[in-house]
Amino acid sequence: MGTRIHKISKYTPSIFQGKLDFSSVSHGVSLSTEHPAESLLFRLLSLILIVAIGGYLYFVSASILNVIARREALTHVSVIQGSIGGLEQRHFELSRGISAESGSSLGLAPISGKTYVYRPGNVGAATIARNEI
Repeated sequence: MGTRIHKISKYTPSIFQGKLDFSSVSHGVSLSTEHPAESLLFRLLSLILIVAIGGYLYFVSASILNVIARREALTHVSVIQGSIGGLEQRHFELSRGISAESGSSLGLAPISGKTYVYRPGNVGAATIARNEI
């Protein structure tokens, strides 16, 4: 402990030791000072990140809500199809009792002259799109 080093300058650093000089601005870039556009760039990147997270949350929740709405719609469709089946069955039961003779009791008369209309082309044709979703 009795040995003291009075002059440090006589010791040279090794080639493996580096030197970071933050105070020199010899080449125009300094890590010790803030760039004027750094604050603006940080705010812009933060805003972009917030918008991206918000968009992600919106689209995920929208797709989940669409799946839930589709399942509810399919449930309603199956309920309506069941009621249509019951109504068709009732219609067939009631139509068994109707004949040409029962029409006169209801006040209906037979048609004497028949005229048919012919439309060239497919003016009255309608197509139904399948799988619109």
